[in-house]
Amino acid sequence: MNKIDARRARIGVFGFFVLSGFVMGLWAAGLPSLNERLDLGPGRLGSVLLLVSGGALVSMLAAGPLVDRFSSRVVCWFAGPVSALALLGPALAPGYGALAALAVLFGLALGVVEVAMNAHSVEVERRYGRPIISAFHGTWSLGGAAAGALTALALGAGADAQVLLVAGAVVVPLLFVPASRLLLKDPPAQPGPENGGDRPARAVGWWLLGLLGLAAFAGHLAEGAAIDWAALHARWILDADPAAAPLAYTVFAVAMTTVRLLGDPIRARLGSERTIRLAGLLATCGYALVLVSPAAGALATVCAWTGWALAGVGLATVVPVIFSAVGAAGGPVGKALALVTACGYTGLLAGPAIVGYVAESFSLPVALIVPGVLSAVVALAGAPSVRALTRKNPAPVPVAD
Repeated sequence: MNKIDARRARIGVFGFFVLSGFVMGLWAAGLPSLNERLDLGPGRLGSVLLLVSGGALVSMLAAGPLVDRFSSRVVCWFAGPVSALALLGPALAPGYGALAALAVLFGLALGVVEVAMNAHSVEVERRYGRPIISAFHGTWSLGGAAAGALTALALGAGADAQVLLVAGAVVVPLLFVPASRLLLKDPPAQPGPENGGDRPARAVGWWLLGLLGLAAFAGHLAEGAAIDWAALHARWILDADPAAAPLAYTVFAVAMTTVRLLGDPIRARLGSERTIRLAGLLATCGYALVLVSPAAGALATVCAWTGWALAGVGLATVVPVIFSAVGAAGGPVGKALALVTACGYTGLLAGPAIVGYVAESFSLPVALIVPGVLSAVVALAGAPSVRALTRKNPAPVPVAD
């Protein structure tokens, strides 16, 4: 495989991440209008979101064997357009019952494309021989932000929300086609004894998968807690102004997106093991600052914002490092990546709920100790597993600048 093919594939993966983020942004931005059109209310809307997440979690586990059997490129070809086309269901649903069933289908499509495009990103990074995965996840966030901004502008100009969602479901699948054409055309080479490989299907042992899954679960739980509770902490605990409270989450999101976009050179310099250890340390320190911020007096808000920024910086690199470690094991990555992704997704879903339950029983500061402790687990579980995988299978010779 030559340098041009590697660069083309990298552009194609960027396209998948941007478009997948855009699909999620359209869905999220369209929820208020969907709620009003069908008169759902908080309870039924929450059930719909849970059905989407449940469908995605189930299909992630099923997508792994599909990727290993047919290749991530083939699965991407179908899963990308279908994930966007599946928006038509919720957009046209005539009532709650139909919406619930169609939400499951939408979630199923999201889970498959999530595993397939991440598996392909791992394969492209193998061909490059240096870290490139982090920037993909940064562009996913940019795609979601672009969809939110476009929706806001269109609604402000008087566009109908349902028509806007239908238009996105029709147009975005077509945009996946040129991105798909750029993906790797050949399946990844199977490592043999001559280059340190063994039986590819057993490249990642169960104990390593368990540690990687635990690190992914812990990192995503800490991320989910920040997403849903940062602004509420500022409002309830720090008594921030209602207009200023959301900035706590904004600081976290900006820090995370920036580091994901720029984090690949950092990992290339530090190495994966040191990067994930530093990630856990920074996220733990960030949560510690958030927890002590009420005692900072006039600087309480600044202290909390600094904490959320540190948490965002640390947690930004967790997923790229873990996924890259799965790729470093060699052989097919579908099943291993699907399991790790499902563990992380479970943490992302469970995090806000766990914090909420603990806050209800005790207090929000006590509840935020949970993601703070799990941020340390990222380093404790992630570093040894990453070290074992990267030392067992050295990086391939780079084929692209």
